[in-house]
Amino acid sequence: MPLSIICPGMGRTGTESLRLALIELGFGPCHHMVEIRARADLIDPWRAIQDGAEPDWPAIFEDFQSQADWPGATYWREITAAFPEAKVILSLRDADSWYKSLTKTILPFVAQKGQHSPPHRNDIAQWCETMFDRVFDGRVHDPDHAKSVFEAHNAAIIDEIPPERLLVYPVGSGWEPLCTFLKVPVPTTPYPSGNTTEDFNKRIAENLID
Repeated sequence: MPLSIICPGMGRTGTESLRLALIELGFGPCHHMVEIRARADLIDPWRAIQDGAEPDWPAIFEDFQSQADWPGATYWREITAAFPEAKVILSLRDADSWYKSLTKTILPFVAQKGQHSPPHRNDIAQWCETMFDRVFDGRVHDPDHAKSVFEAHNAAIIDEIPPERLLVYPVGSGWEPLCTFLKVPVPTTPYPSGNTTEDFNKRIAENLID
């Protein structure tokens, strides 16, 4: 099935809640870092792309209706071009709160490479480190630089994606703008809340060994 929804917002912009929302609305499965952590086979195509392989986007996303979070966010131009009929949802967050969340979740996870169990988690940590080195020019630990890259990423998406194809979706927006954009009914259930800093670190702690 071709992707029908592309969510190019960087991780820690409510992408897990958005993933859960899309699934509830009938647009799952959703390709997300959560899926990669669960399925070791999903990391290999992305590692090959990092090494210079030509991406086969239909093959990478063949099991998914939607995409959110990294690593897809890194290749948003290529993915949106490969699936020109897909709608684009940009999850947004204030740069300061985004970076604060990043430094309390993903960056500590990457720093713990070699300590994760099962070993697949170590592969992800190493791969994320390489991805961040490229995305943030090796300066992800420089707050000002990382935040400027984050803001430039968001600005480029808003500038380059036609407005009729794009929903700019700040964290906390809830069901209404999302459902209006996707032309689906608003659920009666609360909008999902997933992968808070506490949730993220609990998951990581459960996969560490002494």
